[in-house]
Amino acid sequence: MALNAPMSRAAAGMVVVLLTIASAWARQPPGMPSNASPLRVSSASFANGQPIPQRLSCDGANLSPDLTWSGAPSGTRSYAIVMDDTDTPSDFTHWLVYDLPADTHHLQEGAASASKRLEGASEGLNNFGRAGYGGPCPPGGSAHHYVFRVYALDTDPALPAEEDRQQLEAAIGKHVLAQGILTGTYQRGG
Repeated sequence: MALNAPMSRAAAGMVVVLLTIASAWARQPPGMPSNASPLRVSSASFANGQPIPQRLSCDGANLSPDLTWSGAPSGTRSYAIVMDDTDTPSDFTHWLVYDLPADTHHLQEGAASASKRLEGASEGLNNFGRAGYGGPCPPGGSAHHYVFRVYALDTDPALPAEEDRQQLEAAIGKHVLAQGILTGTYQRGG
């Protein structure tokens, strides 16, 4: 039975999203247990696997998205968030958040931006060379996938602001109790 063209494109798109999610789960901080519990992560800004609105990108206001998570196990002392573009050769990091208090389960859209720091937590250096949120900003052409990983930690890493991803992953690697991911796409004109 032959599928019609729109259905084939939709099915191919879903396969790409599923492969991106599987790939994102495979990328874990060094030392993180492979049996970490899953967190449920969602956003009022965009649905999992769907396009990220322009206002959250470098083409718009560069606002951080709404993020909500649940399902953290007992013993959670803090959270960390890593956002990256998985379609670049070395996972371009757009946002690092850590020392987020354990009683935090939601960040409103715009809680951070390229010029506004997140309150009540620390933000690390992104691959744009600055601390804070840097929205999707791929080269023109095909859509890129942006993965938001939320980690529940059994510690408060108490890292200073402006650490890089390698330092964050080294600090949290053996302390991840649970993780969850949310993936969005963004495409700029060619």
